[in-house]
Amino acid sequence: MNKGTVKFFNDLKGFGFIKEANSEQEYFVHVSGLMNDIRQNDEVTFDLQEGKRGLNAVNVQLV
Repeated sequence: MNKGTVKFFNDLKGFGFIKEANSEQEYFVHVSGLMNDIRQNDEVTFDLQEGKRGLNAVNVQLV
């Protein structure tokens, strides 16, 4: 399980980005990968899964 912070999330479009803790890496997140509703600056845990354009955050949960 990875930890990070929600950098951006657009509720209307259903996607955003999570910045991983302890690195500069950012991952795409789609509403289908959420376990809870998230907002910008929320602390979350997540798994990574290969998507069409690279790694995506999935199983995203609030800390």
